[in-house]
Amino acid sequence: MTESVRPTFHGFEQIPLREYAERAYLDYSMYVVLDRALPFLGDGLKPVQRRIIYSMSELGLNAASKPKKSARTVGDVIGKFHPHGDSACYEAMVLMAQPFSYRYPLIEGQGNFGSSDDPKSFAAMRYTESKLTPIAEILLGELAHGTVDWDPNFDGTLEEPSWMPARLPHLLLNGTTGIAVGMATDVPPHNLNEVVSACVRLLEDPDATTRDLCEHVLGPDYPTEAEIITPRADLVSMYESGNGSVRARAVFEKDGANIVVTALPHQVSPSKVIEQIATQMRAKKLPWLEDIRDESDHANPTRIVLVPRSNRVDIDQLMGHLFATTDLEKSFRVNFNVIGLDGRPQVKSLKAFLSEWLQFRADTVTRRLTHRLEKVERRLHLLEGLLVAFLNLDEVIRIIRTEDEPKPVLMKRFELSEEQTDYILETRLRQLARLEEMKIRGEQAELEAEREKLVATLGSKAKLRKLIKDELLADAKKFGDARRSPLVARGAAQALSETDLAPSEPMTVVVSEKGWVRAAKGFDVDAAALSYREGDELQAYARARSNQQVAFLDSTGRSYSTIVHSLPSARGNGEPLTGRFSPAPGASFQAVASGDNDTRFVLASSHGYGFVTRFENLTSRNKAGKAMLSLTPNAKVVQPAQVGDVEQDRVVVATSAGHLLAFPVSELPELDKGKGNKLIDIPKAKLGTERVVAVAVVAPGGTLSVKSGARTMTLPWKDLDGYVGARATRGGLLPRGWQKVEGLSVE
Repeated sequence: MTESVRPTFHGFEQIPLREYAERAYLDYSMYVVLDRALPFLGDGLKPVQRRIIYSMSELGLNAASKPKKSARTVGDVIGKFHPHGDSACYEAMVLMAQPFSYRYPLIEGQGNFGSSDDPKSFAAMRYTESKLTPIAEILLGELAHGTVDWDPNFDGTLEEPSWMPARLPHLLLNGTTGIAVGMATDVPPHNLNEVVSACVRLLEDPDATTRDLCEHVLGPDYPTEAEIITPRADLVSMYESGNGSVRARAVFEKDGANIVVTALPHQVSPSKVIEQIATQMRAKKLPWLEDIRDESDHANPTRIVLVPRSNRVDIDQLMGHLFATTDLEKSFRVNFNVIGLDGRPQVKSLKAFLSEWLQFRADTVTRRLTHRLEKVERRLHLLEGLLVAFLNLDEVIRIIRTEDEPKPVLMKRFELSEEQTDYILETRLRQLARLEEMKIRGEQAELEAEREKLVATLGSKAKLRKLIKDELLADAKKFGDARRSPLVARGAAQALSETDLAPSEPMTVVVSEKGWVRAAKGFDVDAAALSYREGDELQAYARARSNQQVAFLDSTGRSYSTIVHSLPSARGNGEPLTGRFSPAPGASFQAVASGDNDTRFVLASSHGYGFVTRFENLTSRNKAGKAMLSLTPNAKVVQPAQVGDVEQDRVVVATSAGHLLAFPVSELPELDKGKGNKLIDIPKAKLGTERVVAVAVVAPGGTLSVKSGARTMTLPWKDLDGYVGARATRGGLLPRGWQKVEGLSVE
């Protein structure tokens, strides 16, 4: 057998896989941060955006030209500068052309460039046409004036600008979003006039604080008329730290009985808002609304009509609920994380941002003036030589005609530089013939005056600042506009509870022995006469309002609650309570009660113990309920009795043996939960056969009805005196024939 030959790696670097993976991921991270996701502070552009703008300028697609197919631009971009997918490049291009996405669009599109309802519904690039907008001039106007560095493109055949010589802080004007590796950026758009005003303030007062600058930059300015409701103090804090959030709210107006939404927060889709509201309506969580319509058209880009059920609906309360539960109110994250002049990403405050941008602008203007100064000095140098040639035209012509090498002769004869001599030799004879000394000297005078001005400006920081200020104000006058997003300080909206949303209608909640529940409209419902499933019958019922909570007590003494209007209609057999709640295995529902939170009830067990409690204690959001009434072994829950006046009402307790006891409600303790005190005395020997059948609360002047079989005995308030006794006593015995008590009721 031949021995296996181990491969050799001569000329190759061998490194551990861990080290290679770490290095590769770090390189990728830096690429994403610097060359894809985060914008450069100077021009506010990401590389793909910069390449699109530059390619369009190279194609001659300025604001005054005719538009060309977008596919032409995308082809140039990906073929010359950006070797990536055409769809991603086109999407970036479309974004800069959407007036609902960009505060100051850089591209003017013709054709379908999407809509605020669906920003990505734009047509394919072979159908659309585009060109630059006038404001793109602030990025491109000084590109040919020596203001930027140039880098080779991806294949080294062309050059592209490393950045754009922006005349305005474009990043603040249009904002941007981006997700890099381990960091992100979210810069909101701002108003051009406000940003320029802050820049001028900082030029005049370099010691101005961010709080001072916020006197000029009032807040973000989105491309929509939705209100910005973030408090002033929060906005200032956001600009001071470079982090925070901005909350925007839709604008609505009343049109007769209807509500019309006329403006939505930035990047909120009208169809999505309509779907959110419609979902609540289908789930019967918006009973105040009758209908919702989308009447948006070309004349009214946003017009959502809400139709309330009646004129009694509180419009402000309803809209507050919709603001809290839909995208009619939206919060935007703010993170001023940008690549600074040092090439590093950093979260910057408003002052740090503008100060650094003004430094960028000063460097750009200095380069522009220096470039112009070089051109002026070169032209003056050439004119000086040309003037010598004009004054000695015959001699120059003679030397050119007679000398084999006229260039060195001319240089020596007239003390000219090589550049001047070349310029003279390249000048046509007929141009020399038309030259006039006055014209040459006039141009010299103009250029010398310009040179002095350039030198003075470059040599004085004050003059440089004034030039920057004047140019900023000129651009503000040319491109500035009024604020679109009004600043209105409002508190965050709060969603209404189901109780507040539901209409207040009388209802009767019915529970069957097998735990099926339903709700019938009205208080005059005969619960026993309703139809029940085979083998089932009435267990308990309670009168309630549709916007109230209803509580159910099971055989273990636990309480469960839900909103009344969410219960099924009494037209059918209802639904099992076990579908809504999770009682213990084997537990059955025995009682029901409903009322306002402060309504008091007497809770009692069949063994004769009870207490007074507020209805709020019976409610629970937990599907497993909450422990409420502590029961002794084999005791059952008695239907709760509602208390009107604790000081004057009487509690009436009836047992299955015909004993009736009445005593003041005030003798019972008020507890949140527990066993309570003894209501009526039932001898221990009779606990197995005698039990509390019912508990009632009678107000002064009221009448108690005692049901026994098919007969009912009425006991007016004064007739109850014969059964009044101390709490926990035996009470009085009902007359013969009425001792088999089945229930108590009060009128």
